[in-house]
This record gives sequence, structure tokens and C-alpha cells, in this order.
Amino acid sequence: MRKINERLISWASILEDETLHQAEKASQLPFIHPHIALMPDAHLGKGATVGSVIPTLGAIIPAAVGVDIGCGMAAVRTQYHRDDLRGDLSRLRTAIERAVPLSAGAYNTKLTGSARQRVERLTTEAEAAGFDPAQYARNWALQLGTLGSGNHFIEVCHDEKGAVWLFLHSGSRGVGNKIAGHHIRVAQALIADRGISLPDRDLAYLEEGTEQFDAYLRELRWAQNFALVNRDEMMDRVIACFAEFVGGPVEQRERVQCHHNYTEQETHFGETVWLSRKGAINAAKGVPGLIPGSMGDASYVVTGKGNATALNSSPHGAGRAYSRTRARKTFTREQLRAAMKGIEFRDTDAFLDEIPQAYKPIDVVMKDADDLVEIRHTLRQIVNVKGD
Repeated sequence: MRKINERLISWASILEDETLHQAEKASQLPFIHPHIALMPDAHLGKGATVGSVIPTLGAIIPAAVGVDIGCGMAAVRTQYHRDDLRGDLSRLRTAIERAVPLSAGAYNTKLTGSARQRVERLTTEAEAAGFDPAQYARNWALQLGTLGSGNHFIEVCHDEKGAVWLFLHSGSRGVGNKIAGHHIRVAQALIADRGISLPDRDLAYLEEGTEQFDAYLRELRWAQNFALVNRDEMMDRVIACFAEFVGGPVEQRERVQCHHNYTEQETHFGETVWLSRKGAINAAKGVPGLIPGSMGDASYVVTGKGNATALNSSPHGAGRAYSRTRARKTFTREQLRAAMKGIEFRDTDAFLDEIPQAYKPIDVVMKDADDLVEIRHTLRQIVNVKGD
């Protein structure tokens, strides 16, 4: 832990100057209480740093929640052992790729029975929130149960005892992105109209008690729930694919879900604040969580230690060390293959920007997070599925 200033505390031993400068700008905002907690995986983001925990009094910064509202993780521990996975693992990978639409803009052509029930509940919740998701994405219902691209993934892993886990990472898809973008623009217009100077226009905020704040909060909460339900739908499909591959039913001996791009009202240092975790998870004492590494590194099932100074938070992953453009210029297909040796994955140049070397070493991140979380399980990939 390092105190940068009165309103910024960092747990990152690897921290680029640009990232630090961005976090310092956010810490200047007058409604920060008591400080921003910078996580070990911190890196540049839109307006607010990815890997930061931002407590605010009477306001929310939409860009500090993130443009993928509700993005997070889900994991299921099965009764199977890695030695039970016999046969060609590419069959399991391709089965999952057929069951879950991958990549940006890839959606379902029709709804499965379970997806239809989930969409009906989400429709009712949107009506109660006073908005129609179709105003942001006409095909939002077909987005449920889809993965997306970038660092989103589906994996089959095993832990230190050989137990097989099903593990995935995704968020609120196109509809959540459109909701986020709309309210970032609303906040920017309001700040501009009032002539308020900000260190970064993407730090524009909405003030509690206004119509715009209330509208954002209603739609934000809906998008956060969409992301959670989206992960549930995908996990159900992955379980079905896995069950067919192993030739037997799957017992869910443990199921963990956590957001890492979201806002909730919490109490910290004597004040009720809006706590935005942008690339961070809830690590209150005893709360289960998931921290993935890159596509070729270990991931972790953790329990929060309840570190008050860190605002009961911990990192959400490895954090980028190279931009996507720089990674594509730096690394080769051969290096990607070497990094993924022993893991079944789709061998393509499309994943060069996701090569493990483009991320901070996850073991360093977890060492920095030692006073934030306790590691319960260490997961290693057997199968990796990603969208282009």
C-alpha cells in the first residue's frame, strides 16, 4: 500500500506514469470521500482508471462505472476431476463455440426456453424502471447469452486438487454499452451547460436528486442485472456442453458470481457513498470473488478480507500492460502458441492482443493483493474459448 496523496491510495507495485496521472486527476474531484483506492491491476481507462474504487458523495461518474456495465465473472465447481476429461478437447471447445455466440455483434438468432424466461423477467424489470431497452438496442433480447470479444472468455479449468471448474467473463453486451454511453454524454452536456471545469471531460458526473441521476441509476441497475443474468444463461449452456462431453450430469458443487464494473451504495468511513468499482470486486470480509489471469495464466477463487482502507475491494484481474495496438505490433503467433501450450484454444492471429505477455503478471497482482483477499483455489486452464 502506498499513499499517493490524501485522496489516493495505491496497492499497485506496477503502475505506469500515465495511469497514476489519470487516477490523480480523478482524486481531485471535491465529492470524493475519503479517497480513491487504486488496485494492483490498475491501468488506463476512459476518464477513470480501470482498477480503481471511487467513493462519491451525492454524485456518480458514469465513466467511472465503466462502459461495460455489470461486467464480471461466474464460476461453477463440478464433481469431475481433470482425469475424467478424456477424448478430443477440441470437440468440447467447438461445442461451446456453437452454443454461445462469440465476438462483438454476434447474437442469438432465436431465444432458447431459458433465455426467453430470463428476457421476460428483464422486460418486466425495465418496465418497472420506466424505460424500454429497445431504445438503446432493438435486438437486446437476442444479446442475452452471448459472450462478446476482447478479454471476455469461457474456460474449463482445474484447481490445485484437480477439480474441474467452468469459468466465464462477460458483461451487459451492446445494450449495456449503449446505456453507459448515453449517460456519459448526458453528464458531459450538463457539466458543460453549468460551465464547470473538470480535469477530464470523461469525469463528468450526475448529481443525486436530479432527474438525470435518477434515470441513470434505474437503467444502471437494470444493466447490472442483465449482465448477471447473461452470465447465468451462458453458464447453463456451457454446463450442458460439458455434460454431453463427459457423458453424465453436472453437479454444481459451488457457484460464484461477481460484478467488477458497477456502483452500489455502501458505508465507508462514516458516510454513505456511491461506491463505483471500475475493474474491482467486492472484497468485504467473507465475500467470495473471482480474479482471472490472462488467457494462459492462473485464475483465482478468493474470499475478501474486508480491508477498510481499500474500501472492501480487490483487483478484478491481471490488468493490461500493453495496449491492444502495441501488443499486436510486439508479439507473434508463435509466441501466442508457446504461451498457450497444453491449453485447447482456437489458434488464430485474432487473439494476439490477448496474449498473456500483454498483461501484468497475475502472481505479482495477487501478491500486491495479499491484504485484500485470501486465495481459496488456484485455477489452470484446460480449454479456452474467446471471441474475435
